[in-house]
Amino acid sequence: MEGSKLKHFATSPIGRKVFTGVTGLGLTLFALAHMAGNLLYFSSDPNAYNKYGHKLAELGILLYIIEIGLVAFFVYHIFLGISIYLGKRKARPQNYEKYASAGKPSRQTLASRSMIITGLILFAFLILHILSFKYGPSVSDGYVVTVDGEEIRDLKRLMDEKFSTPLYAFGYPAVMILLAVHLRHGIWSAFQSLGATNPRLSPIIYTAGGIVAILLAIGFLVLPLSIYFSGGAA
Repeated sequence: MEGSKLKHFATSPIGRKVFTGVTGLGLTLFALAHMAGNLLYFSSDPNAYNKYGHKLAELGILLYIIEIGLVAFFVYHIFLGISIYLGKRKARPQNYEKYASAGKPSRQTLASRSMIITGLILFAFLILHILSFKYGPSVSDGYVVTVDGEEIRDLKRLMDEKFSTPLYAFGYPAVMILLAVHLRHGIWSAFQSLGATNPRLSPIIYTAGGIVAILLAIGFLVLPLSIYFSGGAA
């Protein structure tokens, strides 16, 4: 009975919003952790980033389980977002002729209206990113560095090479700006879906969401741009 109740809740309009909020916040935490790992590139230890990548690889099957979980989170999040969007379209098939920011409390903005588009672009980027880095050149391809007597993958070299090209150096930041746009509304919407509807708390969450979105964008785009303009591997 409990299982059927959960299934009914998960497929209800309120349940979809709640699970969209939970998966969205989970993915935001992952993005923050991933950004922190990327910033190890700037460590005074030249091998800090490679050590970080090696530590992750040493997780073995646990890493694959985590990655599968993240992909499942991402796919489910997109599925829920599209489901909610289609539900709104069905309820109001006629679009407004002109959009304008509705302000409080709806926060109707460009970010909120483009959530589906930015979400799908981010998902496509994730696939390309995984193929380029996780499944890119490795030790067997000569991308190897010796650290503390052990040969490990030279992920830093791969970063240098990728971000020395204009396509990656500027394409990556462009997508990160879209991530910021997505999170600008997404973080606030997630907390709203989870019940944070207090009139005093809502503006704080909305502002904090914007700050987190901007910091994430800066944290991610500073790496490719610094590599490109410093010459990278060239």
